[in-house]
Amino acid sequence: MKKIIVSVTNDLSTDQRVDKVCNTLNNNGYSIILVGRKLKNSKNLNRNYQTKRIRLFFNKGFLFYAEFNLRLFFILLFTKKDFLLSNDLDTLLPNYLISLLQKKKLIYDSHELFPEIPELIHKPFVKKCWSYIESWILPKLKNSYTVCMSIADFYDKKYSTNFNVIMNLPNKKKIKIDSFPFSTEGKKIILYQGAINLGRGLELMIETMPFLNNCILVIIGYGDIYNDLYNSVRDKKLGDKIHFLGKMSPEKLHKLTPLANLGISVEEDLGLNYRFALPNKIFDYIQAEIPILVSDLPEMKRIAIDYKVGEIVKNRNPKDLANQITNLLNKDFSAQLKIAKEKLIWEKQEEKLVEIFKN
Repeated sequence: MKKIIVSVTNDLSTDQRVDKVCNTLNNNGYSIILVGRKLKNSKNLNRNYQTKRIRLFFNKGFLFYAEFNLRLFFILLFTKKDFLLSNDLDTLLPNYLISLLQKKKLIYDSHELFPEIPELIHKPFVKKCWSYIESWILPKLKNSYTVCMSIADFYDKKYSTNFNVIMNLPNKKKIKIDSFPFSTEGKKIILYQGAINLGRGLELMIETMPFLNNCILVIIGYGDIYNDLYNSVRDKKLGDKIHFLGKMSPEKLHKLTPLANLGISVEEDLGLNYRFALPNKIFDYIQAEIPILVSDLPEMKRIAIDYKVGEIVKNRNPKDLANQITNLLNKDFSAQLKIAKEKLIWEKQEEKLVEIFKN
């Protein structure tokens, strides 16, 4: 049985893309070891494949990346394997070095344009370091894939690479329903689920909610600006219109998503990484058969237009956006959503993924 070591820098518990990849490869006869890191609040894992989490001294900044990559290098060096699967640029260097030293096949999964993430906008030196690693290694890789065509085209033009596209689609699911921990009677539910970080358009939605009658905004997730947004809602006395439910397991989240009347993904254009984004939540909304409102950005727009499952934000002025949402909530997308949810599933990506490893 061929053995694959898969590496990420997160704590494994919420990375659905990597879990789907590991399950697909495991189901196709590969032995998997998934390596990530251990945090103080990391939840226990119950997976169909082997996992290993590293407890670090440093958990942010340069020292975190330096320690993690060094320790990952030695784990890869002394663990038996046939393939290396590196997820994103922050795990690529040790994987690449081991692939050279031990002549092992390296596969690269780029979840985003890593040097273009918003956290690096005001860190030009750090961005330059990551960009150097990318420009050094990416042109040498023969087996790479990413989440959307825009990123694949970008890398192909910049580095003369040949990226495949494995979209980050959810598994096909039956709709199961729970209930929100507050009254929603007579209200339309607008849902945001995902990371609560800079550039997700949540500040805009908070400004928009006072102009929406009989609507509740539910925000599920956690991130860097969670406390700032929570305090902003409290200060504006919008607690009856905006509810924060915090971080949630995928299993519980999937039972709440279908309760919404509209799913939003209104990210700002904060550079190439956001411009080419195709967030998981869009597909989770579609699986739950709720229409979407997305930013006027190429990948998100393509899904809304091609599958006719929602609309694109026409104007980011709060009053105009509220009018668009009001009209959108009165439209019926149910037929198109039922068609789209059968096509936009992980099962349609699996054959392409396995073919990369068989190549």
